[in-house]
Amino acid sequence: MAEELQQAQEIYELIMTYLVTYGFQVLGAIIILLVGIFVAGKVAGMLNNFMLSKNIDITLSKFTASTVKAIIIVMIAIMALGQLGISVTPFVAAIGALSLGAGLALQGLLSNYGAGLSIIVARPFVVGDTIMVQGVSGVVKEIKLAYTILTNEDDIIITIPNRHIVGEILHNSYASSILELSIGIAYHCDPEKAIAIISKVFEGMEGLDQNKPLLIGIDNFGDSSININIRCWVLTTELFVTKYRINLAVYKALTDNNIEIPFPQRDVHLIQESSN
Repeated sequence: MAEELQQAQEIYELIMTYLVTYGFQVLGAIIILLVGIFVAGKVAGMLNNFMLSKNIDITLSKFTASTVKAIIIVMIAIMALGQLGISVTPFVAAIGALSLGAGLALQGLLSNYGAGLSIIVARPFVVGDTIMVQGVSGVVKEIKLAYTILTNEDDIIITIPNRHIVGEILHNSYASSILELSIGIAYHCDPEKAIAIISKVFEGMEGLDQNKPLLIGIDNFGDSSININIRCWVLTTELFVTKYRINLAVYKALTDNNIEIPFPQRDVHLIQESSN
C-alpha cells in the first residue's frame, strides 16, 4: 500500500512539474487550435456562400469549402505542435507516406472524384438532362463527386461511377428523347393524305417536346405497304406513356378516315406441270 501511494505521489509530482514547466505552452497550443478551428469554419462558410452567390454548382462549392477548411486545420495543428516544442518533420514525412499508400489503395475512388470534379466544372450535363453513356441512358437525378445517379420512367435508380463518364462518348438530349414510330398503309391509299392525318394527331398531344421538330414521311416501300415513319421528341419521363398514346391516336385517325392498314400478304401461284 505504501509503495502504491509513493508511485501515485511520484506521478502527481511529475504531472505538476510538467504543468509548471510547460503549462503556458500547452495553454497556448490549445488556444491556437481552438482559434484555428473557429477561423477555418468561418473561412469555409464565407467561401461557400461566395461561390453560391456566383451561381457555382453547390457540390463544387461544398467540396472546395471543405478542402480549404481541412487545409487550414492541418496548418493550425502544425503550429500548435510547434508551440509545444514538438518537431513536425517526422509528422510531415509520415503524412506523405500515408498519402502515397492511400493514393495507391484508393486509386479508383480518387479517379471517380477527379472525374466528378471535371463534370461539375465543365458541365457537359446538368440535373434533368437525358444522357446515354456506356450503353446506359436515363435522366440525370443527382451529380455526386464520386458517381452520377440516373433514373427513368420506371423510377429505376442507375448509379454510374464518374470515371466511366469522363472521356467516353456522351449523348445528351437534355430533357427529351427521340421516339421513332412506323406504320404501313395500303398501296392504293394516298400517302400525302395519310401524312396530313397523322400530322393533325400531334396537334396538342401531351408529352411532346414542342421545342424540337416533328418529322413525318415515307420511310420505305414494303412488300405489302407504304411504310410511313414518324420521328418526334418526347419527355423522357413520359416516354412509353406518350408512345402508347400516339400509337392509339394514329390508328384511330387512319381507320376513321378509311386509310387501310394492311396485314402482310403474299400471292402464291401454283403452276401445274403438263404431263408428257
